[in-house]
Amino acid sequence: MLPIQNFSSGVLAEIIRRQPPSQARTNFAWQLAVGPALARATMVELAEGVLTIRAVDRRWLREIGRERPRVLAKMQALLGREAITKIATG
Repeated sequence: MLPIQNFSSGVLAEIIRRQPPSQARTNFAWQLAVGPALARATMVELAEGVLTIRAVDRRWLREIGRERPRVLAKMQALLGREAITKIATG
């Protein structure tokens, strides 16, 4: 039997991937991937497979740097592996 949280996150990811690419879709996926506190302290932009992250404070960028592989995996699960291939900080 599949746990409900796995089922619901899979369904949500499928719904997000079906939406046309947009800044709103990227922002929504980002909030789901990193949580509301980090999402409020950062701005993201997705272009040509690169997710560029800017933060209000360098400490948030260090945190993202430490969690880069996990965050990339979550964003790829939400947007698709082909949609995002790299995370950059700016």
